[in-house]
Amino acid sequence: MNLDDIINGAIGTFDNNCAGYMNPGASGNGYIATLKLSVGSVEADMDEGLERIVSYDTCETTDAYIGQINMLTASSFCGLNGAIWGYDLAKSESYSENKCLLTVKQGKSEVPVYDVFPLLDTTYRLFGTRNQKRFAPLPGAMVICANKNAYTSIKGGPVWCVIALAIASNRQIHSNLFMEDCDASAPIQPDEYVQMMSQAIAECGQNQGVEYERIFIGCKSLTVPSGTIGCALTCAPYVTLAKNAIPSGSKASDLMNMSISQWEEALGLRPLPPYPVHSNS
Repeated sequence: MNLDDIINGAIGTFDNNCAGYMNPGASGNGYIATLKLSVGSVEADMDEGLERIVSYDTCETTDAYIGQINMLTASSFCGLNGAIWGYDLAKSESYSENKCLLTVKQGKSEVPVYDVFPLLDTTYRLFGTRNQKRFAPLPGAMVICANKNAYTSIKGGPVWCVIALAIASNRQIHSNLFMEDCDASAPIQPDEYVQMMSQAIAECGQNQGVEYERIFIGCKSLTVPSGTIGCALTCAPYVTLAKNAIPSGSKASDLMNMSISQWEEALGLRPLPPYPVHSNS
């Protein structure tokens, strides 16, 4: 499928809010994949179920705002009719500074692995924050997401989440792969985990007969004290864009030739605080 047609077919029905993929009335059959990693906590002064609800809600409303949505869980692929925000359109300028972390062997190829945070930053700049919303998903919308989450116990301790995106070498016949993981049993060792997840992606590609040309991986972690419940959320919301996210006089596909900063400038968006890259401890 033609990427121009995919992006032009991924405009929702709302002026100032993104919609979930498969919500009625979109301009076509396309969708935009976004990436989010968040950690949060709440005092353990309710029952366990309520504490988990509130800590999860904290994650949804932290950094890139996806609060008040009905999150529907899907498997983890960006298919032939999907485009990636920050990679295919409204592209991150940080790629020039995004040095290769390592390479992983897949067949006869060595696949480079990069930090995912430039893509998390572009999602943050699309949706905005709880206090400074831009084009966040419509409140109450049904939003399909690849997602996982984990919680600490009342005793506290570490909780972490990881997201990875593997770009298929031939996107005309293969999907891009999302991989998510999270845990609260032991602290994460980021360098070691990046190596393991890269290997897992390579093996998944081998199982499917898919070659990847590059991989993006990143993690966030939080250590909470006793009497606190921590939550970690890793997710990839699949959305259609708000109408007003397209600059006046442009087509959605014109964003393929824009950086994220050029997109912000074209819309006259007020700057956001810097994306919170680092883990909390």
